[in-house]
Amino acid sequence: MIFKEFYVVWYSRMKNFAREYVILEDDAEDIVQDIFMELYEKFDVLNTMNNTTAYIFTAVKNRCIDYLRRKIISRESAERIREEYLLTLRMKFDSLEILDDDLLEKEDLEEIIKKALDKLPERCRLIFIKHKVEGMKLKEIAEELQLSPKTIENQMTIAYKKLQEELKEYYPLLTFCITSLAEV
Repeated sequence: MIFKEFYVVWYSRMKNFAREYVILEDDAEDIVQDIFMELYEKFDVLNTMNNTTAYIFTAVKNRCIDYLRRKIISRESAERIREEYLLTLRMKFDSLEILDDDLLEKEDLEEIIKKALDKLPERCRLIFIKHKVEGMKLKEIAEELQLSPKTIENQMTIAYKKLQEELKEYYPLLTFCITSLAEV
């Protein structure tokens, strides 16, 4: 694989993953750009690794932890940032610290998300997959299934709630998992 292909496959996923923790789009972008610059310099080594997924997630995770640690302990930052924002950062920091690197095996993640999807009611699962995996718009799904757009929205809300509950311990990777399923 050449670096350009690697970049196309991973950049947006890693930026979304980082944004879950650092909140601000610009900060997430800076973190991921720095990592990709480093990866570019040692791309030959990366190509020989067995589990690039775990490597890149770990790199982003660690960089987010560093960023959050600086934000949390910085007095200047703490004075400028509202108390709610600090609490959110703390929760995201704690969540990243307990993130088990063993969860990063792509095959395991796909199996976990598939099992969670299988637990959804049939119509709910069908609508969720059509929207999130196949990329169909809610209006298109409503037309295809001959249901009202409101019913489709309600089914998506149910799916999100059930998946959130089912996957609560895997929340940091949820976005990645659903994106990965689209490739399978």
